[in-house]
Amino acid sequence: MDLGLEDTEVNGKTVLSVRGEVDVYTAPRLRERLVELVAAGSRQVVVDLQAVDFLDSTGLGVLVGGLKRLRSHEGDLSLICTQSRILKVFEITGLTKVFTIYPDIETATGTAGQEG
Repeated sequence: MDLGLEDTEVNGKTVLSVRGEVDVYTAPRLRERLVELVAAGSRQVVVDLQAVDFLDSTGLGVLVGGLKRLRSHEGDLSLICTQSRILKVFEITGLTKVFTIYPDIETATGTAGQEG
């Protein structure tokens, strides 16, 4: 399966929607996109993992690296994750203490309750 990446601006935050499998083969594309977003000036990045079917340790490493990169630029990286099998990966590794994980895009971007 291929990796789909699409980013949009929502309420001053960059939302990077990830689709497919994030593994040793596709993770470098995700890393490259995160680096590009930071280089372009994004400081508040929300990675939407709702359409991710599989996430391995390589993918986790890319997300942690993205978080470190953003924090070094006074930014932050948060996640949207609703699938229990993906959430479990973050829980087992203790990364729920590292990342802010939201249940939906509205909560993550502060647009809950706003008319769109």
